[in-house]
Amino acid sequence: MNTADLPTGVRHRVILFAVALAIITYVDRVCISQAAPYMQEDLGLTATQMGMAFSAFGWAYALFEIPGGWLGDWIGPRRVLMRVVVMWSCFTAATGCVWNFVSLLIARFIFGVGEAGCFPNLTKAFATWLPPNERTRAQGIMLMSARWGGAFTPLLVIWIMSWLSWRMTFVLFGLAGFVWAFFFYRWFRDKPKEHPGINAAELELLRNNEPNPAGQPRVPWGRLLSSPTVWLLWGQYFCLAYGWFFYVTWLPTYLKEARGLALEQNALMRWLQRWLNGFLSGEMTHNLLVAALAGIPLFCGGIGAIFCGLLTPRLVRATGSVTWTRRGLALSGFAGASALLVWSFYIRDPLLAMVIMGLASFCNDLTMPGSWSTCMDVGGRYAGTLSGSMNMMGSLGAAVASLAIGLLLDYSNHNWALIFWISGSVYLLGGLCWWRIDPITLLETR
Repeated sequence: MNTADLPTGVRHRVILFAVALAIITYVDRVCISQAAPYMQEDLGLTATQMGMAFSAFGWAYALFEIPGGWLGDWIGPRRVLMRVVVMWSCFTAATGCVWNFVSLLIARFIFGVGEAGCFPNLTKAFATWLPPNERTRAQGIMLMSARWGGAFTPLLVIWIMSWLSWRMTFVLFGLAGFVWAFFFYRWFRDKPKEHPGINAAELELLRNNEPNPAGQPRVPWGRLLSSPTVWLLWGQYFCLAYGWFFYVTWLPTYLKEARGLALEQNALMRWLQRWLNGFLSGEMTHNLLVAALAGIPLFCGGIGAIFCGLLTPRLVRATGSVTWTRRGLALSGFAGASALLVWSFYIRDPLLAMVIMGLASFCNDLTMPGSWSTCMDVGGRYAGTLSGSMNMMGSLGAAVASLAIGLLLDYSNHNWALIFWISGSVYLLGGLCWWRIDPITLLETR
């Protein structure tokens, strides 16, 4: 076959840009969890106030998910992503300049407004640039990268904060988004046929994506709001985010309060402490070990996302059913996340407890690629709007969890067991939603 007849790989570079941005988003949102204890001390914040700061991001993210996705359906992800990345990068840096509780709330709220447009518009780009059989795998790769970016952020934050203040750490992280926005805007095109590097063979692969390009802002809201699948998709993502957001907000605080004095209970942790004490101060060693433990759930979650992305096509071929494959993985994920998260609380060994919590996060992320692929398959030309609305409900779950945990800690004398049992119960509710979700029927044909 003539080389000219082979499809070019331009669409794969879209995935690379998505992976890079997913890492940046999670680095920018996870860094505050490690800085939180220092911010509370410097700004004089209570646990409830810190929870409100975490929650401000979630509420903004929720409120602007649908507008961000709709805007991508209308004017295209190229212009939307460039603008929102610049916005949230500015307010990542601005977080390092806050001086009291109110200024922190404002900075985190506007940061959330910017990040709200990220994943709906990446999903829109995938719906336009990838054939259906490549979408779930691409979502898995992107989500794995996001999780792993978040997993290594605690260590990165602790290392940077050994040289810089927590304030300058936020300023430094804010710079990465500007670099990404510059190169993405120069390279990306909303319509594959407008890209100078693509050939006819690759365009042929994307031929059936023609109904999905930008420029069709009339969303069928009546059909969207009357669809049981849409409501259940929203519900399961609310529950998923409620349980998961603990890992990127309150987990470092939990480790320091409930596990910080127990690191010596594990032989490996004792050995690491002694070894690191030869190079670092005792406080720095302790902080690094706690940060490493905090990264385990996100690292394992990334494995769960890519595992789902790679396993799904094989299960579809084996069962002949996309519907039952996605339902089976989601039900297994929610049930496993519930049981393992609660179990992790009762394990005394800190390292083993975090490994079990990591398995809970692995199960959590088994559901993620299927959820986003369902948005593409069900949403069609309105994939940006539907994925934005689903992520909006997830953000509401995250906002509720952040604030609820802070309130429960203040008013229950820091009863962490209650936090774990509530999150486990919410996970089970999310699994129940998947019994009736139709993940493949296009919304416009319902």
